[in-house]
Amino acid sequence: MSFFNSIGRSMSRAPRGPKRSPTPTSSTFPDMPPPPVPSSPVSASPSKPLYLCSPFVEAALVKGNFKTIVVLPKYVDIMEWVAVNVFDFYTNLNEFYGVITECCTQQSCPTMSAGPNLNYTWINQDRKSVHLAAPTYIDYVMTWVQNLIDDENAFPTKSGHDFPQTFPSTIKHVYRQLLRVFAHIYHAHYPQILHLRSEPHFNSLFAHFLAFGREYELLDIKDVKGAANAPVGTGLLWEKWKEMGILDG
Repeated sequence: MSFFNSIGRSMSRAPRGPKRSPTPTSSTFPDMPPPPVPSSPVSASPSKPLYLCSPFVEAALVKGNFKTIVVLPKYVDIMEWVAVNVFDFYTNLNEFYGVITECCTQQSCPTMSAGPNLNYTWINQDRKSVHLAAPTYIDYVMTWVQNLIDDENAFPTKSGHDFPQTFPSTIKHVYRQLLRVFAHIYHAHYPQILHLRSEPHFNSLFAHFLAFGREYELLDIKDVKGAANAPVGTGLLWEKWKEMGILDG
């Protein structure tokens, strides 16, 4: 079902519960100056990433295809369904990052890396692309998403309040930024996920995120895979999970 073709549907629904789990990040990110651009990219190991190796790539809490858990339930409004799921993805991802945040520092992660040749850049207030250290980039993302969730005009929670016409495009941008956080954690911090024995939980969260994003057209394949000369590390995970039948093509 196309999420973007459903903007004109009726928005009447029961109110969501109170907001939960505020992010432990700064609430003043618009005024935060970017750190200096690092002089060199993070070096990458030429070996196969652990998250693509057995048994880690097969580790999951959910067996089978994730399509079954992302389909719009009967009688549920699509806007509400998307909003609730995006809120849950954000909350769970934020909690995972909180656990490994001590390992993601300005020194260990001077760029927002997501592959051997890929470092994401942030668009600042002057509309210029700037390199940020990963913890700063992720703080910006999480603070921005939390502020959106707390904005009743952007994420209405009261009965009778409609979603704005810009909601689909806003959610797509949120999805792209959360994907980048996932990609960085897999690329730079998967050993810490393994040390915590949380790979089944994290893999299932990411597979659910990917399946939901594709079902409602929130993800572009180019964002998942990256460019030919700068691939996203998790793009190979996407392909592997398709081969295993976990994700649809």
